[in-house]
Amino acid sequence: MSTETKIERSEELAKRAEALIEKAEFGERRLSGLVFQVAFLIAIAMTCFQLYTAYFGVLTSTLQRSVHLAFAIVLCFLFYPHSKRSKRKSLPFYDLILTALAGAAVIYVALFYEQLVQRIGAPTLLDLVMGVTAIVLILEATRRAVGLPLVIVTSIFILYGLLGPYVPGILAHRGYSFRRIVDHLYLTSEGIFGIPLWVSSTFVFAFVLFGAIFERTGAGEFLMRLAMSVVGHTRGGPAKVAVIASAFMGTISGSGVANTATIGTLTIPLMKKVGFKPEVAGGIDTAAGGNGQIMPPVMGAAAFVMAEFLGIPYLHVCIAAALPAVIDQLALLGAVHLLATKHGFMGMPRSQLPKFFPTLVSGLHFLVPVFVLLHALIVQRLTPLTSAAMAIGTAGFIFILRSALISAGWIRPETDGAPSTSWEPIKESLRKLIDAMFSAARSMAAIGVTCACAGMVVGMVSLTGAGLNMTNIIVELSYGNVYLAMILTMIACLILGMGVPTTPNYVIMATIMAPALIALKPDTPLIAAHLFVFYFGILADGTPPVCIAAYAAAGIAGADPFKTGIESFKLDMRTFLLPYMFITAPQMLLIGLAPGLFGVLEAVWIFVTSSLGMYALAAGMQGFLLDDDTWYERIILIAVAVSLVKPGLVSDTLGLAGFALVWFLQKKRAAMKPAAV
Repeated sequence: MSTETKIERSEELAKRAEALIEKAEFGERRLSGLVFQVAFLIAIAMTCFQLYTAYFGVLTSTLQRSVHLAFAIVLCFLFYPHSKRSKRKSLPFYDLILTALAGAAVIYVALFYEQLVQRIGAPTLLDLVMGVTAIVLILEATRRAVGLPLVIVTSIFILYGLLGPYVPGILAHRGYSFRRIVDHLYLTSEGIFGIPLWVSSTFVFAFVLFGAIFERTGAGEFLMRLAMSVVGHTRGGPAKVAVIASAFMGTISGSGVANTATIGTLTIPLMKKVGFKPEVAGGIDTAAGGNGQIMPPVMGAAAFVMAEFLGIPYLHVCIAAALPAVIDQLALLGAVHLLATKHGFMGMPRSQLPKFFPTLVSGLHFLVPVFVLLHALIVQRLTPLTSAAMAIGTAGFIFILRSALISAGWIRPETDGAPSTSWEPIKESLRKLIDAMFSAARSMAAIGVTCACAGMVVGMVSLTGAGLNMTNIIVELSYGNVYLAMILTMIACLILGMGVPTTPNYVIMATIMAPALIALKPDTPLIAAHLFVFYFGILADGTPPVCIAAYAAAGIAGADPFKTGIESFKLDMRTFLLPYMFITAPQMLLIGLAPGLFGVLEAVWIFVTSSLGMYALAAGMQGFLLDDDTWYERIILIAVAVSLVKPGLVSDTLGLAGFALVWFLQKKRAAMKPAAV
């Protein structure tokens, strides 16, 4: 393949990935002309509002949420069409009407806030009309943005509130009037304007904007090249690059679809080049992109919601989630390595890869905002909003400063072509920053309305006591057995979370399912139960057939989306073991460790044995360690995984012995193969 063909192919994949990301995260409508200019100004106004409140202090909670949701729902109706058959390049008249109604119904709460506070519990007819309008249009906006699953779940809970007396068994309740439900969802802080929307209107937007700036400045390409320089030459190198680069990107953005498409543009063609089938290459990229959802500090924005729900410092969530996230990333690397070794896939020639230190030095300026973010969060213990605001300011300042230095001729531009004027680099940087502001607001359109929708689920659960009823059902079906309860909770999370984005996914799971685990095992740390349902909610979002990231990866790989989703799910199976350890062995979350040096050593030992256990699980799932597994070796390896991942001296000893047994059996068998030929 000629150099020109390679460049054309790369540009084609980049355009395809950009289109896939835009479709999944920003909406399918391509506005133009005056309508686009108005939508653009609304998006920039939303970002300016969020930046102002981040730097100068947020408004009263309900006012902050109302203004944020008003921007989000207006942008949602502007950029997300009614159906696939709707016009893509123009705005139908009915969408103009819906946009105006949705914005008015939501901003009504901010405009008449003082009067509404005084008549909570006794809404007027206008309040009810506005409330019903807001509820219906939030459901419609959610359907457009993320599909039917979340809308169906929310609608069921609203109907459950109305039809409580007619529901059989322990799910029955006294029922609530239409007026009471609208009042609760619209005029209190336990429905639409609840915790999920509060987090969306503060922490989440700040991190989404930071991720957008980080991406627009070229940091994604830098992380890719850095990962290439480290593992690109190893067996299945491009697949390992996808895992490492997605982990880095996930740490900042937490968007599974964006991770998959952005990283996949470069890694999927390289994976195919070294021998991976298109479906397998797409599956690896999908699994790697999804893994970014569990990586602190963002965790798909769920970390902020979790801290609010549990009433604990955000840093505690990050610390608890860190060890299992790193172990899971290493397990995926192990699975990819075993897959490449089994099929004899090699890495890229070193001559075609960038050098590590020159690459690192060339992109050090990308790491400064990340360092500022982590220093503010971990060392200074500042709030996530303040930390993100500092990182945003640092990223913008460094980007503009570097452009000014390029203009002055003090730094060579990364591109070969020289700018036409000395001001061109600065103009280009400003354009990219404005584009990042626009993209962040468009991303938040879907996130904002889905958080409002999830808030309605939380509101109905608090009103009807559905969480307690679900807990009673799990307790009855499990006969009080915690392991059976965990299995039932896992199944419920996989069903309820399918097709639901990360943040509302976690909100629903934490509200409905987490209390059941705590009821059956009262000594369970709250964060352990919440991470349990969070992990399985994430796995649900990546489960075929509703696996959006797989469609993005399949589009880049030229593969069948369903088969790509299946390959991704097969790799994700390794993650199913970890959440069970959160409940049975919370030491995995660095909870209950011995004080001082012994605690550090215990944490290190847990990390080593759990990583080895996950590698054994990958070997059992892939059917290969040093040689093809026999049926009994697979059973031993899976048992080894359970023993090593669960902390304990006896279990670790048995696990290490089992792993050593399979290792030596396969080592001996592999050594005999050449002699037999």
